[in-house]
Amino acid sequence: MPLPVEEPSSAREYPLDEIGRHIDQERRSVSLLGEIREIVFGAQDGLVSTLAVVAAVAGATSDNLAVLIAGLASAMAGVFSMAVGEYMGSKSQDEIFDWHIADERAEVEGRPLEAQAEVAYLFMEEGMVEDDAWEAAAIIGRHPESLLATMVAKELGLQYSSGEDTAGSPLRGALFMGASFAGGALFPLLPFLFTEGMPALVGATALTGLVLFVIGAVKARWTNRSWLVSGLEILSLAAFAGVAGYLFGSVLPALLGFSGIV
Repeated sequence: MPLPVEEPSSAREYPLDEIGRHIDQERRSVSLLGEIREIVFGAQDGLVSTLAVVAAVAGATSDNLAVLIAGLASAMAGVFSMAVGEYMGSKSQDEIFDWHIADERAEVEGRPLEAQAEVAYLFMEEGMVEDDAWEAAAIIGRHPESLLATMVAKELGLQYSSGEDTAGSPLRGALFMGASFAGGALFPLLPFLFTEGMPALVGATALTGLVLFVIGAVKARWTNRSWLVSGLEILSLAAFAGVAGYLFGSVLPALLGFSGIV
């Protein structure tokens, strides 16, 4: 998003305090998008996986208590599994990033001219003319932290800032993921609290589909896609999971000769 000022004749005319506030705002927006990703992913998975479980059990038995117990058990397992998986995945990613950044820092400190040559080469790969690339690399090379940040961004595709504190982000991501999964898992179970059998299953499918459509439509705000297409895309996936779960719960037991047991 450009700064809300008239374009000056020189970059030096931009007030640095406004530039700083603008950059901080952009960084907060990117951080928020990461949390939105965790919320959307967790809620979608909670809705779809729980609907699949209750559809499978409801297709195999008319016992409402069995459907609720299976749905709740699946939801609780999913909450802890998703939260722990998000925590371990994010923590492992951070550790890998830290190792690569430390390796690049050792190169900047021990072989600064090699680091400058790599930066110049990367600039030339992007289309910068050779003389400008060497000059820019030499200027950046006089500032080790800037050289390190440039190498990390352009060579490894990672983001690095010496003043950025990301401590606690894996735990925060895990909490968002687990909470959103739990919230999503509740909707397929609600109809079974008030009715049973096919009406409950139809209600669970309809309610889940509605919530998923809303999630998809809201998600389109950050993906620059049509809200209708985004909502229908998620809705179609939920419909597939529900139908597949019901068929496996009703048809498969009969094919295996277990239809009379439940």
